[in-house]
Amino acid sequence: MLTIHNLSFAFGGRVLYENASLQIKPKDRIGLIGLNGTGKSTLLRLIVGEYQPDSGSISRSKDCTIGFLNQDLLSYQSQEPILKVAMQAFERQNALQEQIQEVLLELETNPNDDLLHKLASLQEEFAMLDGYNLQSQAEKVLEGLGFRTEDLQKPLQQFSGGWRMRVMLAKLLLQKPALLMLDEPTNHLDLPSIEWLETYLADYEGAILVVSHDRDFLDNVCETIVEVAQKKLQVYVGNYSDYLEQKAEREEIQRNAYENQQAMIRQTERFINRFRAKATKARQVQSRIKMLERLERIEEVKDENVKLHFRFTFSQNSGRQVLTLKNLSKSYGELQIFKNSTISIERGDKIAFIGANGKGKSTLLRILQGIESYEGEIQWGHNVKTTYYAQHQTEALNLDNDLLTELRQTGTTRTEVELRTILGCFLFSGEDVFKKIRVLSGGEKSRVALAKTLLSDANFLLLDEPTNHLDMISANILAQALKNFEGTFIVVSHDRNFIRKVANKIWYIENLQIKEFLGGFDEYEIWQEEQTQKNNEKAALNEKTASKTPIAKSQTHNPQKQQQKAIEKIEQEITALEVEKVNLENELSKPEIYEQISVFQEIQQKYVQVCNLLDEKMQIWENLLTE
Repeated sequence: MLTIHNLSFAFGGRVLYENASLQIKPKDRIGLIGLNGTGKSTLLRLIVGEYQPDSGSISRSKDCTIGFLNQDLLSYQSQEPILKVAMQAFERQNALQEQIQEVLLELETNPNDDLLHKLASLQEEFAMLDGYNLQSQAEKVLEGLGFRTEDLQKPLQQFSGGWRMRVMLAKLLLQKPALLMLDEPTNHLDLPSIEWLETYLADYEGAILVVSHDRDFLDNVCETIVEVAQKKLQVYVGNYSDYLEQKAEREEIQRNAYENQQAMIRQTERFINRFRAKATKARQVQSRIKMLERLERIEEVKDENVKLHFRFTFSQNSGRQVLTLKNLSKSYGELQIFKNSTISIERGDKIAFIGANGKGKSTLLRILQGIESYEGEIQWGHNVKTTYYAQHQTEALNLDNDLLTELRQTGTTRTEVELRTILGCFLFSGEDVFKKIRVLSGGEKSRVALAKTLLSDANFLLLDEPTNHLDMISANILAQALKNFEGTFIVVSHDRNFIRKVANKIWYIENLQIKEFLGGFDEYEIWQEEQTQKNNEKAALNEKTASKTPIAKSQTHNPQKQQQKAIEKIEQEITALEVEKVNLENELSKPEIYEQISVFQEIQQKYVQVCNLLDEKMQIWENLLTE
């Protein structure tokens, strides 16, 4: 479907790819991974033709349509309702609908056979393209991505960047391209939406190429992992967990080969140095020198699993009770977020606050930081000192500072050596510490802001989506720092792997109340499944109890008779629908109907509804007969 052959590409004087190759086949599920700056997003832009390779080729079949979700789509603005924006995906169907409307308008003033034939042809194609169900498809995808039904008619312009990106993702999913390319799709999604997207992509008919730092997402979606490393595209069969195992095996083989080669090189160099001056050994010495010059060197394996050899501390412990919320209430106009919620936090609590966006997680952090109004009472414990990290914290960095100067502005008394060590923990080494903030990427700025947060001498951290825009290594470093942190924190995150590593309590919102689960994320997921199963069983029991009328009780001894009655009932319904369908077809065949546009549209819509209902009843009838 798409072939990358001997691709070479340099950006800003830096070589990203050198003779790299990859083949993408229909229905492939590929996760593209690698360190920040290795060229993952660049590869996607090369595939869509935004950049041209320096050498090599990227070829694709004629039927290979490409859909590309990228961060540039955040700049898209529109006053159209988000439902209409998403439905722009259906280009051909939208064009047909416009043509149908034009023909209908013309028929009002000039009814003739040619126009009727044209209308019938357009309607037939529109129906074949499932045109009558497009709106329901768009609504389903948008609501799956977290939009409420009442949001669908709101203008795109009213939504924040993250929500606008969801609309663009919905539009892309509805287009159903042969190759779907997603660049960090989970950055703008909450946990329920991520899980919905995973389920949607499992049944996606085309190929998928996704760049992501979300390990669980890669495990649940991908069947192949392609790593950008050493300017090549290394292919691993399986999901991300399989990749880790295979990579460890490859690295062990490479490490042994590297050590053997280094031993041979040292031995050869000793021979050369020892016999260089002897005329009798001159030929052998020259032979070994040429051999070393021609030797293809095996690269040393670099350990990417950075260990944090530093502890973030604070000068004063808080009291045992960090804070207590009493009857906390918060609303935005008519939208109620919390209502009379009471909960407390003790020293050492490491809380992950999870749930859908718009439920109040970030609002609570802002309330605790004192930048959001509320009703109720907050009782703070002794010696509690807070600091707050959110995505906008990167905007508070001084662009003219270098990294060392920026960290010093936290008021820390740590030495330059200690500050360099901290920056090293966040992957800034050597001369990187003298870079100006303005030249850093978004992910690099996030790492600096996180380092400042952990240096703040606070014993209570409020962290809002700290792993967004961090690669896996950086997220792992942050997880280590928080795991070793001796204070207390609340972290809002949708990164399941990150939550597993850091949290000893889970908070969630239910019925406008903040609820607490005592345990880690894995235990919480098991508990949630059990609760869902109990609720389903309870609902089924209630439904069964409600349906037990005296007639039903008298028939329980004869299920075959009951089944036969159900079949007879559905057959009567099918017969009635078939009669109604024929009557509607007769109405639509009358030429005068097209002179009354509103009447025609009403009958046509009713005809489509009857056809859909008839299909449903036929399916039920077939299932009953099978039973």
